[in-house]
Amino acid sequence: MKTHVNAGLRLDNLPISKFHRRMVLLVGLGMFFDSFDNTLSSSVLASVLPTHFSTLELNSLFLSVTYAGLAIGAAFAGWLGDRVGRGFAFQFSLAIFGVLALAAAFAPSMEVLIAFRAVMSVGLGAEYVICYGMITEFMPRSHRGRYLGYLGIFAGLGVSLSSLLGWLVIPAWSWRAMFVIGGVGSLVAWWLRRNMPESPRWLESRGRLEQAEAILQKIERESGVSNQTAAVAPVAPQAASAADEKPQWVPVTVLFSRPVIRRTLMALILTVIALNGSYALTGWMPTFFVKQGMTVSSSLGFNAAIMAGWVVGPFVCVFITDRLGRRSTLIGFGILAAIFAGIYPFMKEPGLVIAIGFLLVSVVASFLVLGLGTTPEFFPTAFRFRGGGFAQTVGRVSLIFSPFVVLWLFNSYGIVGVILTVSGMYVLMTVLNAVAGVDTSREALAEIAPPGDESDGDEADTASPRPSVSGSQG
Repeated sequence: MKTHVNAGLRLDNLPISKFHRRMVLLVGLGMFFDSFDNTLSSSVLASVLPTHFSTLELNSLFLSVTYAGLAIGAAFAGWLGDRVGRGFAFQFSLAIFGVLALAAAFAPSMEVLIAFRAVMSVGLGAEYVICYGMITEFMPRSHRGRYLGYLGIFAGLGVSLSSLLGWLVIPAWSWRAMFVIGGVGSLVAWWLRRNMPESPRWLESRGRLEQAEAILQKIERESGVSNQTAAVAPVAPQAASAADEKPQWVPVTVLFSRPVIRRTLMALILTVIALNGSYALTGWMPTFFVKQGMTVSSSLGFNAAIMAGWVVGPFVCVFITDRLGRRSTLIGFGILAAIFAGIYPFMKEPGLVIAIGFLLVSVVASFLVLGLGTTPEFFPTAFRFRGGGFAQTVGRVSLIFSPFVVLWLFNSYGIVGVILTVSGMYVLMTVLNAVAGVDTSREALAEIAPPGDESDGDEADTASPRPSVSGSQG
């Protein structure tokens, strides 16, 4: 008899310890600087125009290459994370945008800055995919919603601090200082993360059982769990020999195979709606209100409502998601986003504009965090990052065309047309999630996992686990 490492089950059974808190801190630091560097565009582009360092046309090209780089990075992260390993992909993506951010600070021309930004954005897009995937890989599924909320808080703080520092730093030290702050901070985070362990789930899925077992035992000791009390299940000799055989590389076409296509489509729809809904509401609402002559849209109160919502929404997720279940919480936030989006354009009093705006941004931010954070759970370990990466790639590409769609809706039907369309998107996702929700339970994922792969999911929304088809649980 041989002992199967059973990585997924053992990681799920661990009590929350300093290992998990350190892990979410290191992952969160990457997400913080990712959001910081991604958000500094608005303040930097506004400052380079008066000095004639750039033009409106070059600014537009800067934004275009940013969107393209984010999409390419998402696809690249999916392939790299599944092929080479989570740890390497995690560090490589952070190093890319850290080094390129420092290089951007010394760009001699706008054309060179745009070239640096293009490569930098590949790292930014990759980091989004990997950070959410790492939460799925390491955190016990009964606490995963809480840690997704923490990750959202880090992202919200990155957005907020980027805007604040842009207001304070650029007038004193120019736009170049913003890239220095982002680059140095990213490389510090990279250094702190240098000893992060590889995912035992991924190692097990690739047949590297000894390495997976060694890392698991180290994590268990740090969590105060002895190896004897860990959830290790003996397996039959034939199952053990199958697990010892290195699994074959699963091609990306598996995402479009009959057993998986429904999950892929759900992940695509969820990601596209989460990203486009967030962009349309928080990015365009101030413009819409200015067009209607409401000066409150550009006031400090309006901006403060937006910034606070990006932090408060994920903060709420920390306390309610694991109690209600990730899918149920996502449905709830989708309903609230549809309601608040539907009534927001009809608010006239400044106090109501700010209050409803705050609530709207909070629920939209929560939907975004849970939407992007739960899609990796749709897929087994062997192609989890490519599944999540593909969904984010399509979502990022859709953002390139989103401004044209929003402008057409606004010019044709006014602000009501835009808001009703966005509200309808949240209604659509809510109905799909409630009626045709993807089963992310361990046994459901095991049915589509390649031999030797482990899988896990959201137990809050599924029945009690049954023996898995593939012979291993996770």
